[in-house]
Amino acid sequence: MGNSGQKREQDRAARPGAAGAAAITDVAYRPSLSAPIGMDVVGFEELRDRARRRGIDLSGPQRPDFHHLIHLAPHSPPLPHTVDFSRHVVPPGGWLWVRPGQVHQYAAGPRGPLARARGVMVIWRPGFVTEDPPHTEGPVTPAGAHGRLVALALDHLVAEYDDLGALPLEAHNRTLRMLLSVLLLRLAHACPPAAGAAAPPDGPFRRFSSAVERDFARTRRVADYAAALGYSTRTLTRAAKAATGATAKAYLDARIVLEAKRLLVHTDATAADIARRLGFDDPSDFGAFFRKHDGRTPLAFRAAARGTATGEGGAGGGGARPGRGDG
Repeated sequence: MGNSGQKREQDRAARPGAAGAAAITDVAYRPSLSAPIGMDVVGFEELRDRARRRGIDLSGPQRPDFHHLIHLAPHSPPLPHTVDFSRHVVPPGGWLWVRPGQVHQYAAGPRGPLARARGVMVIWRPGFVTEDPPHTEGPVTPAGAHGRLVALALDHLVAEYDDLGALPLEAHNRTLRMLLSVLLLRLAHACPPAAGAAAPPDGPFRRFSSAVERDFARTRRVADYAAALGYSTRTLTRAAKAATGATAKAYLDARIVLEAKRLLVHTDATAADIARRLGFDDPSDFGAFFRKHDGRTPLAFRAAARGTATGEGGAGGGGARPGRGDG
């Protein structure tokens, strides 16, 4: 979360429901007065203090528009953390990357794991550096010589961050960019090779994934992305398989399903409303698409995720007709 401004998501499609939704808090990056533009380092104790002062519930769902690199100190108790419906446990000495746009939740509370955890978060806005942390879906824990060098890279970054004023601001920011890049490169090489780690920044998969983020509610056809990007569908499929282990179509569908789940859990929008927001002309097409990938209807998924009684009625609750662009 860091030293950032917050606003409640204004979800026009949301309607009050009996169960009530834990609304997502959109978190925009706003550095402190003492922080360099584009990057901040926040200790867990400071995070908890800021939340108390502002009345923020850290256990609620948050969607930052910037990178979180969460690091647990070697002597800290483990820290459970949920990212897009996946529950992770960050071990002592571990790192967890939360990407911009992902919905995450701390295991908070007065006596919860976050209250006992010790560590820091490095946060930065997209574009501050070109490198990314290791492309893994869970925590990573560098060991041996790699672990020692990652720790040194973090110590150097924090020391430079705390030494604001020793250099002109422009030189200070350039130094921080370089040191953050070193930390991310060290982390990437301290971990086993992961899917997507070797994808070139301007290669077919990175361009495809950026286009999916922008247009997944507009089209579910890989051919449309291929035409817009100037590639063949075969090239996008090969690139997606090399980067993720899945086809381009599977990657695209998974992104749509993830957004559907976010809306089902964190808003009270009807299945029909969500279908329209995701570009489905007919709610029953959305129901069939969701059931194909999750095995449940949208409303059954919502009920299970919220721990409420299953309600199968309503638009989008079923339907066996193939969805537009499903092939």
